[in-house]
Amino acid sequence: MDQSIINFAVYEDSTEYLGIASATLPDVTFLTQTISGAGIGGNIEAVLAGMVDAMTLSLSFRATTAQNIQLSEPRRHTIDLRVAQQIEDTVAGVTATSAIKHILVVIPKSDKGGSIAPASLGNGSGEYAVRYWATYIDGTRVREIDPLNNICYINGTDYLAGVRKALGK
Repeated sequence: MDQSIINFAVYEDSTEYLGIASATLPDVTFLTQTISGAGIGGNIEAVLAGMVDAMTLSLSFRATTAQNIQLSEPRRHTIDLRVAQQIEDTVAGVTATSAIKHILVVIPKSDKGGSIAPASLGNGSGEYAVRYWATYIDGTRVREIDPLNNICYINGTDYLAGVRKALGK
């Protein structure tokens, strides 16, 4: 049974700690086409397997630091979100920690400076266009979304493998 996120850390290039933050992971929205015409009593949506809409990562930091300002540099950044998640084995009656890792390649879209007031948080934040997103649970890849390379891997199936094959890639 999943219980809670114990804590998480934000790194760039898997080595540089970027500070205390909160993160809002991207939404995965598959592209659709509306189908209508003779023989169909209205409109239906065809969901294009593996084709995703633009994704955005949001990060909010408690304070302004040199490390989180570097995320404003208008270039690709490889962000590593490392999550410690508490789980409970209800049969054995023990709790354990599960390691979740999100690796995202992003480009900054916006940088909000936050606020300044005595005895308060800075609340600076940024939004980042996501070019790549992979998720690992206890070291096992469970998701890899890479629109530029036609990869949409979820739970052991790459939904764009047939597309790459048809395109000769």
